[in-house]
Amino acid sequence: MAGTVNWDQLRELAGFRAEKGCAISLFVNLDPSEAPTPADVQSRVNSLLDRAGKEIEERKAQLAHAPREALKSDLDRIRAWFDDGFDRQGANGVAVFAAALDNFWVTLLTSDPLADDAKVGGELYLAPLARGVGRSDGTLVAVVSRERGEVYRLRGGSLHVIAEESTDVPGRHDQGGWSQARYERHIDEIVERHWRQVAGTLDRCVRSVDRARIVLIGAEQMRSEFESLLSNDVRPCIAGWATAEAHADAQTLLEAAKPVLEEWWRHRDEQILERWREEAARNGRAATGWEETLEAASDGRVELLLVADGTDQPAYQCPQCGRAQVSNGSCPLDGTRMEPRESGFDLALHQTLAHGGTVHSLRDRPDLDPVGGVAALLRF
Repeated sequence: MAGTVNWDQLRELAGFRAEKGCAISLFVNLDPSEAPTPADVQSRVNSLLDRAGKEIEERKAQLAHAPREALKSDLDRIRAWFDDGFDRQGANGVAVFAAALDNFWVTLLTSDPLADDAKVGGELYLAPLARGVGRSDGTLVAVVSRERGEVYRLRGGSLHVIAEESTDVPGRHDQGGWSQARYERHIDEIVERHWRQVAGTLDRCVRSVDRARIVLIGAEQMRSEFESLLSNDVRPCIAGWATAEAHADAQTLLEAAKPVLEEWWRHRDEQILERWREEAARNGRAATGWEETLEAASDGRVELLLVADGTDQPAYQCPQCGRAQVSNGSCPLDGTRMEPRESGFDLALHQTLAHGGTVHSLRDRPDLDPVGGVAALLRF
């Protein structure tokens, strides 16, 4: 089943180093508009494997016999997996990482499309995955009404129930012989008890989700009363409210929640950018452009790496200590000759994750264009 890559997964992948050979990182776009049939997918896979095979041959002089043969076996294993073990199951992208000599094999189906690509190197190429991390992982949608109480988590582009607290509330016309006022108080007490249960369940869900954000779906007249029952841990996580029909299904609920999430992300983008602008203006804890950002990432100072969607450029890396920089030359730490790398973003990403930082990808915003599309907020 297609899923969303989270920070823990990405950090674990970033920590991998091929100690005995090299690793293959392969990405295939499964977007139905680009690859609607199994034949289309197979054609893409074959093209990528052929490209990787040519790269291995071109690096023949740099690779010993055993690592070279291991990479060829990795290509065969990937091809066999797509032939026999692959089920796209509605996924829009797939990533495969393989390193036979290091006994490493990981496959990930993603809900986000991934551009076709294949890389061979000592580290895993993670830039395609990093741009979407956090955009849906951590999103909860809670449906609250007099009777309904459900908490969903957004995974793989769809909502999945993780908690159910719905209850039966008697209709107000079924008085059962009680006085009208007493009966209505009884009904209100049942509803309040139900809401408290939902609020408690939502609190437990938030505690189990990293960086949770919540869209609440319910009638306008009950919102303030329900919010008053929420814990101090839940309230800051609320992205906003939406409305939906009483018996709306998961897909309808997701469509209702999307505008709230989009607005929340626009506000979040602006908050982060404003903080970066303020820090950069006073030469504070901010890096601007590729040179400063790669240096800060290599020093372990990046708290949040900012990148405009689709931005990248070549850079150089020290093969001994991993330090990255824009210009060629010798490593300033150990004097080793730097080696070229296609993706400066991937270098910055690895260094950021290795030192506990995260990444924020800016979509459809030109704010970082004047500085090359990359910047960072720093710890120090």
